[in-house]
Amino acid sequence: MARQDPGEPFFRIDSDEAAAMLTAEPGGTAMIDVRREDEWISGHVTSAVHIPIDDLMGRIDELPQDKKLLFICAAGVRSGLACEMAAALGLPADSLYNVEDGTPTWIERNHPTSYGDAP
Repeated sequence: MARQDPGEPFFRIDSDEAAAMLTAEPGGTAMIDVRREDEWISGHVTSAVHIPIDDLMGRIDELPQDKKLLFICAAGVRSGLACEMAAALGLPADSLYNVEDGTPTWIERNHPTSYGDAP
């Protein structure tokens, strides 16, 4: 169940909740992976958009404006920062989600995963 801590402009979810959202609303939800390139290649959510956190401010226009945005990294820290950045740039808080248990848990739970440069 999505949770929102006081003062945070985003919701917190785990990888199981993220997988359920992507399955239930494939056209209304997008996963954004904000990890480094070397982390991305080692395994990422299938069909995720890769925008490293250091590039996010310059590539904010690449984020779908009409979808729920699920940000993921390795442990929820960079993805939380990405949510904060997106909110600061005017994206609505009710469309921002931090997958706080990260990609390693996503992979451990056998959710759809791609490797290398594959989307």
